[in-house]
Amino acid sequence: MFAIIQAAGWPIYLLLTASVIALTLIIERSLSLRRNKILPSTLLDEVIRVYQVGKIKPEVIDQLAGNSPLGKVLAAGLRNVSAPREVMKESIEEAGSAVAHELERFLTTLGTIASLAPLMGLFGTVVGMIEIFGSQTATGANPAQLAHGISVALYNTGFGLLIAMPSLVAYRHFRALVDSLVVDMEQQAVKFVDVVHSARK
Repeated sequence: MFAIIQAAGWPIYLLLTASVIALTLIIERSLSLRRNKILPSTLLDEVIRVYQVGKIKPEVIDQLAGNSPLGKVLAAGLRNVSAPREVMKESIEEAGSAVAHELERFLTTLGTIASLAPLMGLFGTVVGMIEIFGSQTATGANPAQLAHGISVALYNTGFGLLIAMPSLVAYRHFRALVDSLVVDMEQQAVKFVDVVHSARK
């Protein structure tokens, strides 16, 4: 493997850097976007219970905001629990937008790597081909040597595609996962608003 990397020339190091970044981001997002970490299953019921018994203290709200992304959204609702429905919903929507932005962190970088890796591979191949044909003498070259040089140059393209495919799959997966989490978060927040305002009537 190391011999292949050496033979492929200096552009392969750009691809190796991109592959390390992509792998790091995939692992980080896999750990950060776990559903039970973003949307704890019992949190909404606990917040409703706290609201119903009237224990809405600032420290309780701060603790809730630090609990999870869903906690941040529900904490925004609790801070405006005595406000009109529209004000409460607006504060929840603002908190939801901030949370959605946090959940999408690093996805743009991963998508960029997925798009850019094949082009980086192609660049490496072009550089390799230029070096091969630029080193030919006036008398020509051994066809076997030329074929070997071209195959080495193509390592860059192959490696670029090898990075791009899993990066693109991971990007699409995480994008869909974030959309799903945001929708679930919105539904739970709306449920909380309904509980608060139905209790007032």
